[in-house]
Amino acid sequence: MSTRDRLAEHFPVFALEVRTPRLTLRVPDDDDLVDLAEIGAAGVHHPDEMPFETRWTEVPPPFQQRNTLGFFWTQRTTLQGDTPHLTLAVVVDGDVVGVQSMMTSSWSGTRTFETGSWLGLTHQGRGLGKEMRAAILHLAFDGFGATRCITAAHDDNAASIAVTRALGYRPNGNELVASPEGPRVLEKFVMDRVDFESIRRDDIDIVGARAALELFGSERPPVGPSAGP
Repeated sequence: MSTRDRLAEHFPVFALEVRTPRLTLRVPDDDDLVDLAEIGAAGVHHPDEMPFETRWTEVPPPFQQRNTLGFFWTQRTTLQGDTPHLTLAVVVDGDVVGVQSMMTSSWSGTRTFETGSWLGLTHQGRGLGKEMRAAILHLAFDGFGATRCITAAHDDNAASIAVTRALGYRPNGNELVASPEGPRVLEKFVMDRVDFESIRRDDIDIVGARAALELFGSERPPVGPSAGP
């Protein structure tokens, strides 16, 4: 039995997969995380661009790789609770190429997810950004029963905004956010279930969503001498 299978017995989110004709989304194991740390350090955007609020790509190696691993390890600790941050590796032809994530501030209270993503530079321009976003939307609405999904991008991030519009999100205002260069405009978008129905596909398969969903909002066991860590 593989380590992933053994983990899934105790933490069922490791059995979660979203499969499209072009790619698979899965919870990354440590082998995947090493790939992601190296992809991130190799570059996920051009040097004259900054698509992220947290400027993690400006950290030099080897600290960026260490920070990336630490970030993903931390996300695992949020999966059992009401504020899950679910980070999925994007796998194409067996190779990890990027990240597609979904997070919420209160799953039980809002049934709303926000999505974010990145791809290694060498994998951009192939339509994968749209495909992986379609996959995560199907997981959110069909797999988990979300009511709404939201996303945002700086107004100069044309590629991200083009994917968002192509998938049928509606504009949802904007705000100014601080940056070292001065205020930047963050464009916001929203998709409700009725919007999703208009772009639903029948070639996206979801495995293990029900078991993963049971973690959201679940309580941790009491901590004590007889209860383990």
